Amino acid sequence: MFDVTSWGYSLAAVLVVAVAAWLVSVVRRDVSIVDSLWSLMILFCLLAYLALAEYHGPRTAMLVALLAVWALRLSLYITIRNHGEPEDRRYRAIRENNQPYFEWKSLYIVFLFQGFLAWVICLPAVAAVSGQASPGPLDFAGVALWLTGMIFEVVGDYQLSRFRRNKRSENEVLDTGLWRYTRHPNYFGEALLWWGIYLIALSAGAWWTIIAPLLMTFLLLKVSGVVMLEKDIAGRRPAYRDYIRRTNAFFPGRPGKASGQATSELPERG
Repeated sequence: MFDVTSWGYSLAAVLVVAVAAWLVSVVRRDVSIVDSLWSLMILFCLLAYLALAEYHGPRTAMLVALLAVWALRLSLYITIRNHGEPEDRRYRAIRENNQPYFEWKSLYIVFLFQGFLAWVICLPAVAAVSGQASPGPLDFAGVALWLTGMIFEVVGDYQLSRFRRNKRSENEVLDTGLWRYTRHPNYFGEALLWWGIYLIALSAGAWWTIIAPLLMTFLLLKVSGVVMLEKDIAGRRPAYRDYIRRTNAFFPGRPGKASGQATSELPERG
């Protein structure tokens, strides 16, 4: 049985973590640390709910394992990637646009907001561990979809990291491997795995949690993902337009023919 009270308390727990992270960001003058914490907030929300709720269903171990693998891997990847780097340019733009007193504003603009989003995104997993129905075909389909999404995310991140280490000039673009079929295979994979979590929740009877994967997909497509990363690329790197013309932005598809010289912008992982 889904415990609304425990779910509410889990929000309070996640927001406490968000406030602690904000304090660290003020000392470091770098709000980019929230990227490393985002996936951990979602995992923490599930664990807080499990610690508070009285009833756990037969999917509990499976959901904890799936979220732990995803959250720990993503947090470690982003932490290693950002080590020794200045504050991400996206957050620098937010900082510049919210002066004066950004240090205080960042508490709710960045940290509390992302904590709240983590709480909402976690809803299907929380509902799934509460469901008492026996696992069935939808659970297997959900795990298969989650695994496919993880492959896209992990392989896409690995290919991008390797490309950045080995690139010989700025006039190169990663258009091989998964990046040949989509400009953002890691974002596509992240959306896919959350739809996999939703299928597991659906099997547990929590059809109403569809708001979470819809929100995640919207964020990746229109807010913090594709749109934000590509907003000014064409202006900074005009040759990137050719990569856009021949490669799908999100859903993998057959690549088109190049219409000009090689592109020069490196895709990013936020």
